[in-house]
Amino acid sequence: MTRSSKNLDKMYYTIGEVAGMFGMNTSNIRFWEKEFDIIKPRRTKKGDRYFTARDVENFHLIYHLVRERGYTLNGAREKLKQDRVATEKTSEISARLKKVRGFLLELGEQLDQ
Repeated sequence: MTRSSKNLDKMYYTIGEVAGMFGMNTSNIRFWEKEFDIIKPRRTKKGDRYFTARDVENFHLIYHLVRERGYTLNGAREKLKQDRVATEKTSEISARLKKVRGFLLELGEQLDQ
């Protein structure tokens, strides 16, 4: 996926970093971790969570379904089980369209000046 090669350059991410990526609380990240079996962070002996780039990609999919498309957690879980490939494609398309929109808005602002 494009996002993983451009944005995810670290091997492990703390729960605070993941929460910051999505503008969420760490409690939401912990909750989604419990609700979705595709997210499996490594834990230290102290109990700290370290998420891999793949875990972050899975958060992107879940975020896309729940926050952007309006699915319930159960609905998102079922959608990922039924058609993960199509969900990945729609999530990627959505991310690209947001970048294009941001670029066009910025371009419009520059033209107005």
